[in-house]
Amino acid sequence: MPARTNTLARARARDGADAEPAGPSPAQLARVASAFGPLPLTAEQLRQFPGIEGSDDEPWDVMLQMLAMDEHQGLELFSRRTGLPFIQEPRGSESASRFYELVPPDMARRHLCAGLESDGVSMTVATSQPMQPAAFNIIEDMLGMPVRIALSPRAAVANLINRGYEQRQDLVTEIIEEMPLDERAIASAAGSVGQSTDLLQLARQTPVIRLVNMILFEALRRRASDVHIHPMETRLVIRFRIDGMLVDAFSPPLSLAPAISSRLKVMTELDIANRHTPQDGHTSVRVGSRKVDIRFSCIPTVYGERLVLRLLDQTATQLSLDEIGMTREMQASLLDLVDRPTGIILVTGPTGSGKTTTLYAALSRVDRSSRNVMTIEDPVEYHLDGISQMQVNVKRGVTFATGLRALLRQDPDVILVGEIRDNETAQLAIQASLTGHLVLATLHTNDAPSAIPRLVDIGIEPYLVTSSLLAVLAQRLLRRRCASCQGSGQAPAGGRCEACYGVGYKGRLAAYEIMTMDDDLRRLTASRADAVSLYDMALAKGFKPMREDAMDKARRGLTDEAEIYRVLH
Repeated sequence: MPARTNTLARARARDGADAEPAGPSPAQLARVASAFGPLPLTAEQLRQFPGIEGSDDEPWDVMLQMLAMDEHQGLELFSRRTGLPFIQEPRGSESASRFYELVPPDMARRHLCAGLESDGVSMTVATSQPMQPAAFNIIEDMLGMPVRIALSPRAAVANLINRGYEQRQDLVTEIIEEMPLDERAIASAAGSVGQSTDLLQLARQTPVIRLVNMILFEALRRRASDVHIHPMETRLVIRFRIDGMLVDAFSPPLSLAPAISSRLKVMTELDIANRHTPQDGHTSVRVGSRKVDIRFSCIPTVYGERLVLRLLDQTATQLSLDEIGMTREMQASLLDLVDRPTGIILVTGPTGSGKTTTLYAALSRVDRSSRNVMTIEDPVEYHLDGISQMQVNVKRGVTFATGLRALLRQDPDVILVGEIRDNETAQLAIQASLTGHLVLATLHTNDAPSAIPRLVDIGIEPYLVTSSLLAVLAQRLLRRRCASCQGSGQAPAGGRCEACYGVGYKGRLAAYEIMTMDDDLRRLTASRADAVSLYDMALAKGFKPMREDAMDKARRGLTDEAEIYRVLH
């Protein structure tokens, strides 16, 4: 009997080995479901899970679909259960560069993982797919360090991946080695863009990246301050502003406009799906050892989005009063004013006339080791050692007025106010100059004497102006005559001058006028005199109008009368 029993047992064991293994019991499934905590999974859903298409590749998305839950809510609940941080808007750090060097882009995109930051021992990785331990193990092996997981939405991780890999591209090598800088090359890139409707995919494609990089590189090569991308009814025009003048650069196919817009929006972290409202952003790019700041603005027009980029090449800017064309006599007057312990100095002129450059050139001559120099600007255009600079951010409540009020609590000696636009900022600047601070600020007026009526017009009492204003400097920018062709636009051996591209001008210099306040001007100010009366009084006291300074520069061969007529007419 025992022998027969053993035979049956062996037979049952053999039959059981050939049969399908039994699944987990309902009690086991219930225990697993309860382990998910606030995520309302049931034992029945877990039993069905393996049979759902995609459960092996994208288990997290399948689970959200089963629960009829949106991604944001699901990640928050998963964060609460696991203790993993949930970061709704992740921002990558330069310390995460190792991730983008060692993890292939296709793997990062397939598993939606992006490097956030590293402390040198471990790497923090943002993901929208937390249920993929095998992928995290592979990434740890690639990085040679442990990985810390942070949870973020899919779109945010995708944008982070794009920016991370784009920052590694060598702009100069990519443009010079792969494509020549001419319209035929741009047309070639346009032809390979394809008909993709996925905006993120469109912005990532190599031809589009190469095309936008070509445009930026050519703009920098030609010293452009702005790039205009202007869609018209039948064509797309790309123009550069060089030395204050717009010139046509390229005319790629109009069909390429959405691709260029998408690429630039990815670079500046804007909403690439929004094509119906104005947007603005900024970014920085590197060209070899040069760092270029880019301010981006787009507006919708009837023929598509009009894009404008303001380029600021920090290394190409000369913060020297000599370089910007100020005479020795005027430099001595300005530096004497900047050495004063209190008062306000105004620099006036239209937008783009170099006011901030002049102020920084003056600040560079200030002893910053013994004086606390602080600025409030929009945007911060230059960086000087030894000064503290604050960026206006209206969305976060940092305006010129609120920023200036905060600066006054920082024990400053010298304050630079990027622009006086309203009564509150003007009042604060005047009060600061009356309470032991030297204030440098810009104002939009056509000439120096007009600054006083302008201050009164925005609500400053004349007695405050008379007791605080030290001087007003007004300026305009003139194109400098090309030294290579002496303004002819022709090369000595014939043909176009390559230094100025046949224009006859290369670079710019400023024409100035400076009105220093004295007792007679103060008496006129107190009586609310108009700009004409102030101008006549200043002339009687030795004031030299801007036109005289400009004509002196023309006599010295630095510019010409045609340029003076264009700017000062």
